[in-house]
Amino acid sequence: MKRRGIRIVGVVLAGLLSSAAATTPAFRDLNHNGRLDPYEDRRLGEAARVADLMTRMTVEEKVGTLLHGTLPAIDNPFGASGKGYDLAAVTTLVRTRAITSMISRLAMPPAAFAAQNNAVQRIAEGTRLGIPITISTDPRNHFAVVGGASVAASGFTQWPEPLGMAALDNADLVRRFGRITAREYRAVGLHMALSPQADLATEPRWPRGLATFGADPARVSRLAGAYVEGFQGSVAGLARDGVATIVKHFAGYGAEPDGFDAHNAYGKQVTLTDRSFADHLAAFQGALRAHSAGVMPTYAIVRGVTLAGVPLEPVGTGFSHQMLHDLLRDTLRYDGLVVSDWGIVNDCPAACATPTAANPQTPRAIGMPWGVETLSVEGRVVKAVNAGIDQFGGLNDPAPLLAAVHAGRISSARLDDAVRQVLLVKFRLGLFDDPYVDAAAASRIVGAPASVAAADAAQRAAVVVLQNRNAVLPLASARHRIWLYGVDPAAARSAGFDVVADPAAADVALVRFAAPAEPLHPFNFFGAMQREGRLDFRDSDAGYDALKQASGRVPVIVAIDLDRPAILTNVRDKADAMLGLFGTSDAALIDVVRGRATPRGRLPVELPRSSAAVSAQRPDLANDSADPLYPVGWSLSLKARK
Repeated sequence: MKRRGIRIVGVVLAGLLSSAAATTPAFRDLNHNGRLDPYEDRRLGEAARVADLMTRMTVEEKVGTLLHGTLPAIDNPFGASGKGYDLAAVTTLVRTRAITSMISRLAMPPAAFAAQNNAVQRIAEGTRLGIPITISTDPRNHFAVVGGASVAASGFTQWPEPLGMAALDNADLVRRFGRITAREYRAVGLHMALSPQADLATEPRWPRGLATFGADPARVSRLAGAYVEGFQGSVAGLARDGVATIVKHFAGYGAEPDGFDAHNAYGKQVTLTDRSFADHLAAFQGALRAHSAGVMPTYAIVRGVTLAGVPLEPVGTGFSHQMLHDLLRDTLRYDGLVVSDWGIVNDCPAACATPTAANPQTPRAIGMPWGVETLSVEGRVVKAVNAGIDQFGGLNDPAPLLAAVHAGRISSARLDDAVRQVLLVKFRLGLFDDPYVDAAAASRIVGAPASVAAADAAQRAAVVVLQNRNAVLPLASARHRIWLYGVDPAAARSAGFDVVADPAAADVALVRFAAPAEPLHPFNFFGAMQREGRLDFRDSDAGYDALKQASGRVPVIVAIDLDRPAILTNVRDKADAMLGLFGTSDAALIDVVRGRATPRGRLPVELPRSSAAVSAQRPDLANDSADPLYPVGWSLSLKARK
């Protein structure tokens, strides 16, 4: 009997089922031997199935299990594509290198995406033991799209960014988001979320604050825990229909000096104190209590911190025995999977460390071996595994790890411990029993009307009212001529506005722009994509110039995408009303402006008063700039019109 390409064998559950219900259930014959083996038997517990499977695995298969590769796409080995996977290349990774975990960066319609992931599972089905593929993803249910950090929604529901959820501070909403998103992920064949970020956004210039829940340890802990519960489907850990979460980036990543980022050589160190590190660590407690399936350590070298009175070794956290074994495993009693961030064992050549216009960093020169640059790749693998890494993100080549195992530099016991962690997640997700999805159903589940309605409501609620002089908002119905900048005219017209080309001809102006940024590192692969530098608005900033064009001629509503905490000191005097956005569609914005929706957000981070205040504050401390223009929790009341 065949079903969706899966070979199965019949087994009678004599004595286990009542005579009325007794049938001959089907089991997958994963190793193609015509018998039901213990690891194929869904009646057994996960531990027993893992133990049986591991007795059948070769060293090469075990080593492949420790690699979390990248699913290569057509014309794009980085995987970012809308064309589909390069299935020939996938076959090499799965059948030759025994890799059974990979990240997907495809952005395509749900049914097509599901079909592509089914094709990957069919490749795995043909291997010696039929071990299914765990397919992971960066977040893809928001608005921000940054290479290596997030993926375009492409049909998935779009929710406020995590910082927008922090503006609402509603754990139940975060759980609901997690359950809806998990259903969408599983519908297309995604099993693992490389999220949430439990990092504290203590440095306002840091480009990754938007993906956090802010800078308050208690709030971050509470909401990150709710995120894990929602995605995984249970307060007790990973449910069979859930999505495994990998909470990141353990710990201190948000304290980057000058707001730089540890993806880049110039941002590889963070400096904290024992006291501030305790706050950054506390932010992870909720996710750990919720039994997140995995933890991902930060790239950064953490300086200024002692554990048990001993300073941390100056190496990236993925290589730190103190951080992963002593702190995470022994002190915090974490017993799940530890996955490295991508590329930590790769070399960092000149194009990585000091790129130039003539020699820019490309994907081939991506490496983050911070603190262990002088070690060989094999030496880095050895140090990381023995420190506590169970699986290497972004590593597609098993040779260094295999050589280390054969040389006895990694013990068979440590290898088995790591393999066991990876396999347990697969069994808990039910992938050994059926890794395939219904592509037709994916189109009904992903972006279902009820899910879209919930996400849209959250977008509107998360808006923060910063200023509303003379009660400009919500707009009276008589004000219908509008001048726009940065807003889709179609969204305004659909709400009944008459869009005009000149602010002098308008009743009101709506100007939308993002927080400022500067291209400080244009030749770094990640630095070129990340928003770095200043937070204050200056002449020649396009959105600021549009504001000045309208200011004084017509009432002006400014909507600011606060992907970073902008300095609004020279904006608020030119604006009649100001709205802070954290992942909001133009349609949602128009509804708030028109009074069709009530914004309920409160600032989840402070907005500084000046660049001098930003420079003077400490990157490891939360909300510590002098005399902020808008403090944490700021909001004005604005009720929807009936």
